[in-house]
Amino acid sequence: MTSFCPTTDAAAPGFFTGRTISELATALRAGRTTSVELTRHALEAIAGSGPRVNAFAHVDAAGALAAARQADREIGEGLDRGPLHGLPTGIKDMIDVAGLPTTAGSAHLDGRVARTDAACVRRLRRAGAVIVGKTTTHEFAYGPTGDRSVHGPTRNPRDLTRMAGGSSAGSAAAVAAGMVAFALGTDTGGSVRIPSALCGVVGFKPAYDAIPTHGVLPLSRTLDHVGVHAPTVRDCLTVHDVLAEREGPGHRLDGAADAGLPSDAGLAPDAGLAPDTGRVGWLTEEAPAAGDPRVAATVRRALETAVGTVPDVVWRQARACREVFSAVQGAEASALHAQRMEQAPGLYDEEVLRRLRAASAVSPERYAAALDTRAALVRAVGELFGRHDVLALPTVPITAPPLGAREVAPDGRVIPVRDALLSLTSPWNVLGLPAFSVPAGTVDGLPVALQLVCRPGDEAKVAALAHRLTP
Repeated sequence: MTSFCPTTDAAAPGFFTGRTISELATALRAGRTTSVELTRHALEAIAGSGPRVNAFAHVDAAGALAAARQADREIGEGLDRGPLHGLPTGIKDMIDVAGLPTTAGSAHLDGRVARTDAACVRRLRRAGAVIVGKTTTHEFAYGPTGDRSVHGPTRNPRDLTRMAGGSSAGSAAAVAAGMVAFALGTDTGGSVRIPSALCGVVGFKPAYDAIPTHGVLPLSRTLDHVGVHAPTVRDCLTVHDVLAEREGPGHRLDGAADAGLPSDAGLAPDAGLAPDTGRVGWLTEEAPAAGDPRVAATVRRALETAVGTVPDVVWRQARACREVFSAVQGAEASALHAQRMEQAPGLYDEEVLRRLRAASAVSPERYAAALDTRAALVRAVGELFGRHDVLALPTVPITAPPLGAREVAPDGRVIPVRDALLSLTSPWNVLGLPAFSVPAGTVDGLPVALQLVCRPGDEAKVAALAHRLTP
């Protein structure tokens, strides 16, 4: 479980800080709290820290309390929809929630109200989760900094002078500030993992297409994923199992029957986990991406404290993955926005518009070649997993930059912020592999994070490893 170590400029921790999904689910079913009480805690935390953090673009207090009352009635009548039943959550403002605005952080979509739920939202509702509102996003999810939105910049709850990261800035910040039990984001090049790393919570990008994207505003259909922010890896996997519909929608309680809790509920910290963490390799590059060397050192120390010495694994395809990412995302995003750029360019944030126009220079030939290269890279990464079950590396190679910063110089070298934030996360969108960001300590009082990548089906090994980390 993540710890909250506030700086002088930190937001006050909210009710959900340090509380896992299984703990909240147990308390609900034991009668120690109700969904209405939890939802009121969420709304109070949003109102208290909300103006400073700016994690929510839209709050639906009336709808959330109505859903919470329904959850309490169902649980009281013996209908249990599973571990998320009655728990408050936030949904990124790229994902449709019927009756609520989906603005994607842009003036282009001002006044747009979703008529139907996205597929992932329908599954959350079937699981009994309580949606309290829509969380902020970098405009159209096209940026890793989280400070370009018609709703204003999202601030990092650990240090309000710093950026939260993006593009799922509000979802990560909401979990970090204890406003909700968990939150949904989207991830095209690191947009769940980057803000989770900078804000000090767990972020999970599942395998490509594991969670349906129907009803999610696209950025790059080849690379888009729906992901999860939560306090722990097991919490993320609990939410993922609901969204991937690995379990039934609910069942009736009968006497002392299972209360629909996660498999680890009430157990000792290591109970129910994989028997070992598998073979772990520390991923390196022949020409490493620029960053703060203290971040990599801190993260690797946390990993090796948990599992012992971890061998280096040289990955020669990292640069090629980043080149594929740039071409594919650029071509698909610029094509998606071509009409808007022509008809109403003034409605974009200037930086987002500039990046979209630059991306439109990707030729059809370069795009087609990138897709061919991507297929070869997917085959090549299989060789690494022939020797290792989990690949480890920093999530991002720097700490949270100041709000508005576009360059940092942690060791005297000037580094473009956007390039640094995306450098270690974007390859896994190209490859479509499950990737977690797990808190792994601090540098200068700011969170740093370990990224753990595995094959689909090996997520339990990451959960086992994560429980041995002591940030």
